[in-house]
Amino acid sequence: MPATATDPHTSRTRSWWGWGYVDAHPDDAECVATGALLPGTLARPLPVPRIADLPIGRPAATPPAALAHLVTADPRARAAHAMGKAYRDVARALRGRPGRIPDLVARPARDQDVTDLLDWAGGHGVAVIPFGGGSSVVGGVEYRGDAHRAVLSLDLTAMDRVLEIDTASRSARIQAGVLGPALEAQLRPHGLTLRHFPQSFEFSTLGGWLATRAGGHYATGHTHIDDFVQSLRVITPAGTGTSWRLPASGAGPSPDRFFLGSEGTLGVITEAWTRLRERPRHKASASVAFTGFARALEAVRAIAQSDLSPANCRLLDPGEALLSGASHDGSAVLVLGFESATAPVDGRLAAAVDLARAHGGRGSAADRDAPQDAAVSAWRSAFLRMPYLRDGLARMGAVVETFETAATWDRIPALIDAVRTEVGAAAARATGHPATVNCRLTHVYPDGAAPYFTVAVAGRPGDEVEIWDDIKAAANDVLHRHRATITHHHAVGRDHRPGYDRQRPDPFALALRAAKDALDPHGVLNPGVLLD
Repeated sequence: MPATATDPHTSRTRSWWGWGYVDAHPDDAECVATGALLPGTLARPLPVPRIADLPIGRPAATPPAALAHLVTADPRARAAHAMGKAYRDVARALRGRPGRIPDLVARPARDQDVTDLLDWAGGHGVAVIPFGGGSSVVGGVEYRGDAHRAVLSLDLTAMDRVLEIDTASRSARIQAGVLGPALEAQLRPHGLTLRHFPQSFEFSTLGGWLATRAGGHYATGHTHIDDFVQSLRVITPAGTGTSWRLPASGAGPSPDRFFLGSEGTLGVITEAWTRLRERPRHKASASVAFTGFARALEAVRAIAQSDLSPANCRLLDPGEALLSGASHDGSAVLVLGFESATAPVDGRLAAAVDLARAHGGRGSAADRDAPQDAAVSAWRSAFLRMPYLRDGLARMGAVVETFETAATWDRIPALIDAVRTEVGAAAARATGHPATVNCRLTHVYPDGAAPYFTVAVAGRPGDEVEIWDDIKAAANDVLHRHRATITHHHAVGRDHRPGYDRQRPDPFALALRAAKDALDPHGVLNPGVLLD
């Protein structure tokens, strides 16, 4: 399904410029009401951008007749494939400055189509940007620069089928272009699930998850898509390869790991064998409130280092808890959830609540017959609604964006304090307005955690992108100083390149460059991502 089309599963229209579905966007009144929460925003929202106002010229390249049926130069398709869904993408669209719009959009239906398109592009200086659901928030699906004669967006969403299910091994062979809901719909009749639910689940693909090493909704255990992979099929300009399907192997460096996280720079992932699970039948959730964030961090660490393995262990600081409606009294809130396909989970939830109480938390004992915890319900609704509200705030001239990281537990408290202080100060300097910096923990491990930060501040009309870039540079400096990763689950793209270049070891950079030169000798695959 192209990112501009009507979703055949819902009959809803996707937005070409903002998050999600058009009918879910805040209207002008909601934009104004939300903007009132940030001093200094506009009096009325910026108009919704129109494709007719974009500078979309004639394509700079024409495919051969044999490929013409795969390719379109339709302005709406080109506009929808010009950017991802980061704040800076939304802000650029609102100001009519989307950057370089692809000349063509291709929708291959089979592996041979991908091979033929790569062959043509390599021989004609056409950059190829692999594209799944288009939900990138790091500049991963756009072209920047002018080194290539033309740009082709390679939309894989026509390759969207579960091809084979092995019930004995509980795994499936799946085409990379399938969107999350369509994938789960094809697994559901078999009582199976991939159990990978990123916030972008509705609008992202299996191939996108693999190419970006995406993190899912679940807070412990198998948090990243890496852990679900048995085998990959990858098409490169130098040839096609399929790794052996194995439960585990010690045979040298992993070919699957080589392409996981490669973000379309080394090849195009077209299929994967993935591990599946039985669908959960037992679920339980609860929330625990804390008057002090430091004690809440200690509670989360204790739970992460236990053997309880919660599906959800999300800690919201007071600002994040207020924003989501999980708390209105200045408390931090820990959202806990457990699930299983085989046995009740109430005992594990009760044990986790007891651990949290031992560290100063306030929460009632879990009861599987009780209504869903109000704080849990409020957080879940806000979690799904937040990207739409961000776009509404962008229409009010606000700078609202997130970034995430991960670090070991010994660095977490100082890291969070430094981000709040230094990034908040950078935002205030850049705008002249007070800034809000909230934090939540999205994933937790025995040895560390993944803090996720939200920055909100009124911008200066027309300068929103530059302001965010300044704020993000300050955030990158804090992360680097505290040896926290530039990204835990959002990928590198083009926006995180400066931080990634500082984080990766020099010998690895040399090896990556050599691999790029060998697999993509014409340098057409997603130029500028991971390396130049």
